[in-house]
Amino acid sequence: MSRTLIIYSTVDGQTKAICDQIQEICQAETQMVTMVSLEEAQAVNLSYFDKVLIGASIRYGKHRPELLQYVNRHRAVLNGKKNAFFTVNVVARKPEKNTPETNPYMKKFLQLSLWQPQQLGVFAGKIDYPKYRFFDKFMIRFIMWITKGPTDTSGTFEFTNWDKVKAFGKAFSER
Repeated sequence: MSRTLIIYSTVDGQTKAICDQIQEICQAETQMVTMVSLEEAQAVNLSYFDKVLIGASIRYGKHRPELLQYVNRHRAVLNGKKNAFFTVNVVARKPEKNTPETNPYMKKFLQLSLWQPQQLGVFAGKIDYPKYRFFDKFMIRFIMWITKGPTDTSGTFEFTNWDKVKAFGKAFSER
């Protein structure tokens, strides 16, 4: 039975929801799965695991700085394992920006990261205006207006392609 670690960095919970789905897929393949937040991962011994998946969201055009610090610090151990990385962002709702080769946030991550993951994924996220505080609601609405996305602040808009998540999870579980 392989031991799998899933690490997530999320702001509003969509990245964790995606990780939950992938965790179910891995467990169905009789893998022992541990899932932790990026903050909790600081205390986890990576050498215990056979496989590591990291998922991270974008907020205001950037991954959290702790993400790059973590992967750069642990790149040698990560490289010695079966591994994968995915990013979650609303830009990926556009077909021309929803692959690792075309998504600007994935491209930026790969430029800045000393770790070069074996499997890459890009998933569109979710906008949940009613949950946001005033500043976030205003800024996200402005960004959506510029990029021709939804601007109705009373709505929730999920762009995640769950079939794509399942296919990614299945490919990762078979690694």
